[in-house]
Amino acid sequence: MPEVVAAGEAMALLLAPQPGYLRHQTYLELRIGGAEANTAIALARLGFSVAFATWLGRDELGEVVLSRLRAEGVEVWANRVEAPTGLYLRERLPGGRGRVHYRRAGSAASRMGPGAFDPGGLEGAKVFHLTGITPALSESARAFALWALREAKERGVRVSLDVNHRRKLWSAEAARGFLEEALPLVDLLFLSEEDARLWSTEPQDLLPALAARGPKEVVLKRGRKGALALVGGSPVAAEAFPVEELDPVGAGDAFNAGYLAGLLWGKPPEERLRLGCALGALAVTVMGDYEGAPSPEELLAFLGQEHTMDR
Repeated sequence: MPEVVAAGEAMALLLAPQPGYLRHQTYLELRIGGAEANTAIALARLGFSVAFATWLGRDELGEVVLSRLRAEGVEVWANRVEAPTGLYLRERLPGGRGRVHYRRAGSAASRMGPGAFDPGGLEGAKVFHLTGITPALSESARAFALWALREAKERGVRVSLDVNHRRKLWSAEAARGFLEEALPLVDLLFLSEEDARLWSTEPQDLLPALAARGPKEVVLKRGRKGALALVGGSPVAAEAFPVEELDPVGAGDAFNAGYLAGLLWGKPPEERLRLGCALGALAVTVMGDYEGAPSPEELLAFLGQEHTMDR
């Protein structure tokens, strides 16, 4: 029985190991990635039982995704269908900018809809996690996301949603429309400062405005500036950990895992934010979407603590 269930699209990733345009790369590294999958892996590395629900193609890239998720200790609820597994490519441009190229239109996961996995698997779970990327994939995926949120809510599972707006996938108007429907179903809402631009409200006013629509906890991820949260109406803040950044992709997903881990460990909001900032910091120190996610021992060493975390 998993403690955490996440759902979404896990993709094969072709990563340029050296800075520069893809056209000048001599080879690309084959990895995997995807927002919900990154969070699932990070939580599994911390010792939680985690399931990931997705659809994959009956292709070799689907085998890559499946085998690597399982290798990380994630229980995969995968339906294999006659459609390509999603693929994306990443490059680091001159000046430190990153760029992503998606090959996910018509992908296996974009064909998910209501009933895409057995909702009975949610029974006994403590957290269900989703992001705003999944409903952006297609109309059926949007319907899937709302169905999954409702199924979790009806079973008393704490619902976690990361806004994670992707402009390449859908418009700000479409994203806001989905969130208007989703927020009453959400217990814990994550968003970045970039996500906050979906609304015209200032960030300090946005958190209570979003909390008023349903979420009991609203967490604003601010990168190098740390994080803010509104928990039960009370504001909380945490500072970022100074690290040398190598690859920023996946930091927000790692933050989510750290915060959720603190929640599952029974930590107070201040410590949950601190754990989120710690995992986010560790994520950017290595290349890859999730490769920087720590074990419990590595996390404790990073935090400079000597005691173990009771569960």
